[in-house]
Amino acid sequence: MFDGIDTSWRRVKGGEKVGYHVDNAIMNFDPTNPAIIVPDLIQAYNELKKVKDPYWKRVKQQEIKDLIKACTGLYMEVKADQFAYTPGDSMTLSVESINRSNVDIKLASIKLGNLQSFNVNQQMFNNRPFNMDRKYLLNTNAVYSDPYWLREEGTLGMYKVADQNLISTPENAPALSWIATIEIDGTLLDYELPVIYKENSPVDGETYRPLEVTPPVFLNISEKVYVFGNGASKKVDVQVLAGKSDLQGDVTLDIPEGWKVEPDSYAFELKDKGAEATFTFELFPPSNASSGEISAIAKVGSKAYNKSLVRIEYDHIPVQALFPKSKAKVVKVELEKRGTNVGYIVGSGDEIPASLAQVGYQVTELSNGDITAEKMKKYDAVILGIRAYNTNDRLKFYQKELMEYVKNGGTMIVQYNTAHALVTKELGPYPLQLSRDRVTVEGAEVRILKPEHQVLNFPNKITDADFEGWVQERGLYFPNEWDEQYEAILSSNDPGEDPRDGGLLVTKYGKGYYIYSGYSWFRELPAGVPGAYRIFTNMISIGKK
Repeated sequence: MFDGIDTSWRRVKGGEKVGYHVDNAIMNFDPTNPAIIVPDLIQAYNELKKVKDPYWKRVKQQEIKDLIKACTGLYMEVKADQFAYTPGDSMTLSVESINRSNVDIKLASIKLGNLQSFNVNQQMFNNRPFNMDRKYLLNTNAVYSDPYWLREEGTLGMYKVADQNLISTPENAPALSWIATIEIDGTLLDYELPVIYKENSPVDGETYRPLEVTPPVFLNISEKVYVFGNGASKKVDVQVLAGKSDLQGDVTLDIPEGWKVEPDSYAFELKDKGAEATFTFELFPPSNASSGEISAIAKVGSKAYNKSLVRIEYDHIPVQALFPKSKAKVVKVELEKRGTNVGYIVGSGDEIPASLAQVGYQVTELSNGDITAEKMKKYDAVILGIRAYNTNDRLKFYQKELMEYVKNGGTMIVQYNTAHALVTKELGPYPLQLSRDRVTVEGAEVRILKPEHQVLNFPNKITDADFEGWVQERGLYFPNEWDEQYEAILSSNDPGEDPRDGGLLVTKYGKGYYIYSGYSWFRELPAGVPGAYRIFTNMISIGKK
């Protein structure tokens, strides 16, 4: 494929001598003494200065500098005394450099951040470390270290990046960099390196993490969504976290029009960096249905801050610091419900219990020993979490008890399962067959097949408006075959596809009701979708007065 194509340095104008020194370096390389090729690498670097092609000049000079650093075992590092600072902070930077070869290297100068470079002129002898400390004042307009693609709020499925030059950059530039200029045989080489933070852990040994520039104060609201099912108020906890020492200010809660909050503000005073305090506001909803956003705001001096703090920490990646806006969704739902006590059998994990508790249900998570018809009769409904029949092997033994609970007058609600790896095929009192049918478009039309059915009328009248504002999808793994005893209540489908009628199946069994639903309640309820709460409440309330 490459016959007749010149891949040597001869194809680059002025590159013949570069190629000569590169070939010499390859030929003379000794893995037991890699520094022996440094003179040829220096010659190649200098010859590259004469090459007119700017791309190859830039790329290959950097590669040669990296090779020289590797071949000499050159270690250069600047570490900060803390991992996080706020704009304007004073920091102590420790410089360390070691030459692990016999090559004659001089550390000519150092440039820290936006300071002017200063001369060092330190000869670096083999394995003799050079150390120095330097004070540095972080710029007052230093950019925060949260990922650049998260600094502005985007649209659905899209990020918003004001600086187009950043797009496709896999990560932020270092919060603070330094440049070490070394001299070898009269040639000056610049190395730009990040300032880092390093500590010795008794468990993990020497660990590194990126330097962070953060706001001086963070505000974390305890919940992402607050749902009000009646006129009662709710308490909103706001955690104030100090990003610097001697922090004073006031914290307030910004609320939508028509809502009320008490008190108007709290004063806070945090002496130490990392200290925190929690303040509780009482939020009152309007009388009518309403949704909006609340945000926590801290005023420090003349400036206002509204960032929260999320850190992603895993052993296999650098620590990631995120500073999303401190906000929560608030929803006042016009909601009637019947029944209060709900039993919940956990599946692969979801937030439905917490969501139901938001609107006044008493939710009890049931362990395997609790799943008997006798013990469950105290519950107004028993709900199975997502993929319960895929993840709980014991359910095949408790299915008879669950059916007996329904037969005696209970309500059983089963959320989606996948057709693969079911612990039992007998999911309900009558046969039904799961499929891979799903509706991925969250705004897809939902058609009401049984407008008079009680699950759509009691205690809340369900209309087309209740299917507005859904997130991510309509539902997944709908049944595509079912016994005639089941009633299909709703139908939906993605554009251009056949109707999917199996998303909500209801049947009476004995004195009670069994409901199978593939609609994505596990997404909609935690997201505070009003219509999802109204429909789910109707499911729990079915058959009750």
